[in-house]
Amino acid sequence: MTDQAVKLEVKDQIAHVILNRADEFNSLNPAFWDEFPKVFDEIEARNDVRVVVLSSTGKHFCAGLDLNSFKSINADTPDEDEGRKREAFRRHLLDLHARLGRLEKCRYPVLAAVQGACVGGGIDMTVCADSRYCTKDAFFVVQETNIGMAPDLGTLQRLPKLIPSGIARELAYTGRRLYGDEAKEVGYVNKVFDTHEDMLAGVMEIAREIASKSPLAVHGCKEMMNYARDHSVEDSLNYIAIWTAATLVGGTDLREGVAAFREKRPANYENLQPVEREKVPHAD
Repeated sequence: MTDQAVKLEVKDQIAHVILNRADEFNSLNPAFWDEFPKVFDEIEARNDVRVVVLSSTGKHFCAGLDLNSFKSINADTPDEDEGRKREAFRRHLLDLHARLGRLEKCRYPVLAAVQGACVGGGIDMTVCADSRYCTKDAFFVVQETNIGMAPDLGTLQRLPKLIPSGIARELAYTGRRLYGDEAKEVGYVNKVFDTHEDMLAGVMEIAREIASKSPLAVHGCKEMMNYARDHSVEDSLNYIAIWTAATLVGGTDLREGVAAFREKRPANYENLQPVEREKVPHAD
């Protein structure tokens, strides 16, 4: 895998996914869409990862879609059947949904660290993360409204479940900037940092804390909270009962956690088993 648009660094059980097109403000070009799911294939295929940090390089986190790379969207192709052309475009959008959704479907928590602008597709990406953090100069923009379209890669579906619906609707309808302090006030980000360096240090400290916990327990938390977001309380309680019966009984993590607590020492948990790449959902 090349790292033209996305780099992966793994250290101390933290997978650091880095958007790597600073000169282009990390806009989402075809190389990004190719590399991004492959990075998460590799993360799932390893057994030395427990948490993911998503960050970027340069002045801005992400300037959204690289529109120069998508000039063919409205290309005039009169020889093609219109119905078939539109069906193919729908499948194309669903494929993009699945690629960004790798953040949400990843077994490990994903912490997004945002500096500068997070625009359009950058919002679509960060709404898939488990938690978001930003610098004081960061701002978030639902940019699609400003160029004559409704966002179609996940913002409208996920953002109202992260912040008050009225605020999410205002941001979508107006395309205005949501600055770091307001993003913290409405709950979109967990914490605002003074600088990019401070933010990365702070987020890495949170990641290390997560990595010290049972990876099976943390995976269970993510799985259950994602499920509960989209299902009834009754269905969600049934699922956690099934999950606990399937993972807790006969497992070693609870015994180790209790023993470590009593002995006042760090717990020593096994990593999750790697996932074979061909079995990872949405893998290319």
